Amino acid sequence: MSYTTTEIWLIIAILAVGTFLIRFSFLGLIGDRPMPPLVLRLLRFTPVAVLPGMVAPLVLWPAATGGQPDPVRLIAAVATLAIGLWSRNVLWGIIGGAFVLYAGLGITALL
Repeated sequence: MSYTTTEIWLIIAILAVGTFLIRFSFLGLIGDRPMPPLVLRLLRFTPVAVLPGMVAPLVLWPAATGGQPDPVRLIAAVATLAIGLWSRNVLWGIIGGAFVLYAGLGITALL
């Protein structure tokens, strides 16, 4: 299925309006009213849930290998999780996982 340039821009505009309305419904309508403590507590977990949600498909079904799990990426993901849990620091987990990933990719390129 192919789209014309006009259709693509129309889709982008509709998605932009939809995104604005979703955000406005939360931020604009609540305004300065205080949120319940339960909502505030749950909102703190949003970044922790979004990052694995973005990374998991890249680890489990990478396009570079035709959708097959790649052992190097799986090892890097486990290393990231282990370093993050051990250090209790997200940044060290990301740095350690990136190091393991690129070291593993470098080693497999040499083989």
